[in-house]
Amino acid sequence: MTRLPISSPAARNEQFLDPKTVDSGNFVRIGAGSGLRTWWATARKSFTWMVLVALVLRIGYMLIAHTYRFKTADDNFGFGFEMGRIGRSLALGQGFGNPFHGITGPTAWEPPLYPFLIAIGFKLFGIYTKTSAVFLLTFNSICSALTCIPIFLIAKRCFDDRVAVWSAWAWVLLPPIIFWTTRYVWETSVATLLLALIVWLALTFETRDGVVPWFAFGALWGIAALTNTALLSFLPACGVWVWYRRAKHGRASLVGVLIASLIFVACVTPWIARNYRVFGQFIFIRSNPGAELRLGNGPGADGTWMDYLHPTKNAEQLDLYKQMGEMAYVAERKSEALAFIRDDSSRFVILCFKRCEYFWAGLPRGTFAHTISANFLYFLSSVLAILGLVRALRKRLPGAWLMFWLVVLYPLPYYMTFVLARYRHPIEPELLVLFMYAVFGAFPARDLGSTVSAQTSGSA
Repeated sequence: MTRLPISSPAARNEQFLDPKTVDSGNFVRIGAGSGLRTWWATARKSFTWMVLVALVLRIGYMLIAHTYRFKTADDNFGFGFEMGRIGRSLALGQGFGNPFHGITGPTAWEPPLYPFLIAIGFKLFGIYTKTSAVFLLTFNSICSALTCIPIFLIAKRCFDDRVAVWSAWAWVLLPPIIFWTTRYVWETSVATLLLALIVWLALTFETRDGVVPWFAFGALWGIAALTNTALLSFLPACGVWVWYRRAKHGRASLVGVLIASLIFVACVTPWIARNYRVFGQFIFIRSNPGAELRLGNGPGADGTWMDYLHPTKNAEQLDLYKQMGEMAYVAERKSEALAFIRDDSSRFVILCFKRCEYFWAGLPRGTFAHTISANFLYFLSSVLAILGLVRALRKRLPGAWLMFWLVVLYPLPYYMTFVLARYRHPIEPELLVLFMYAVFGAFPARDLGSTVSAQTSGSA
């Protein structure tokens, strides 16, 4: 009979790992790293994960930083500014009016959509309450979170997956993006989403037929016009680019253009009709471009916003607004601005160049040293985005010229009036895509865009 070997207790213990010799922290790190890589492999291109993470970060920051607690000074004017005032007027049943302090009557000072959204928040949760602030900032956060989807689609169509993934996730994570979404009750995040959707839709037209894309194109532009009229500076070039690209691929566009135009007109006409009925004259959506022109041009102008002349900060101007009425007041301010421009056109040109500088390099911040330190990353992002655009144009990549016209045309109204920091935000998605293309062009894993470039005969 064979006898089984009997080992000593010490020998048997050697067959197993001594728990004291195991680096449990190393096991945890390995497990966590493996889990993170597994999650990233799934989430990197997942719209669900992008939107979910973006939304959690934005709402979490809003709640932790208490950004929904607006200052109550000036009767809560910081809660939505003029749009907040109009929203309050609507919620109180006083109509679309009273954009400043007190009862001033009907207005067309701002586009209508976002003030109506504010009014809904006020009706549901109370006027200027913290709950209504949470509601409106959450809506902004949802719009901002959803924007990562068209960012990914734009980058993938113009460049490649790597640029798409990094652009979309940068939008999810970057603090400046989160800042504008959660700090201000304003239409900025809504306008940004709308413009990103328009750019993506325009890029797809050369391969799509049917009336649905044209219907969506007209509707998106109509909604954009009623949200932020400054976006319309890009409309003509966008439409011509779509027509040209389709013609280059042998696709007819006349019927589609007519459909999109009719939908756009149908969107904006009710508001134009309201303005004509209330004020007795044609007003294309908003009434105040003349007043905006004066707030950037006149005696003492230095390229920045002369807010001390605004009716909300100047009692004399507010009294003048009340006495003259909105239309006469805006006409007077426009006349003053145009007189200044005629009398000193060279000064106006210099001011336009300064505002161009402020749009792309950041607003002045007191001392020169403070301006440089505060605006360095902002300016660097502009430089890299422009370099990315130049590189895309040289490689004749799809959509490069569409991006070019967006970058050139969108800021034009601000060059002529004044610049605020948030004014660049609606084109940040496209700038971020170009930024990432420039960065990966400097550190290429492969020649970015070579695949899509080979599949196209050049872009326009």
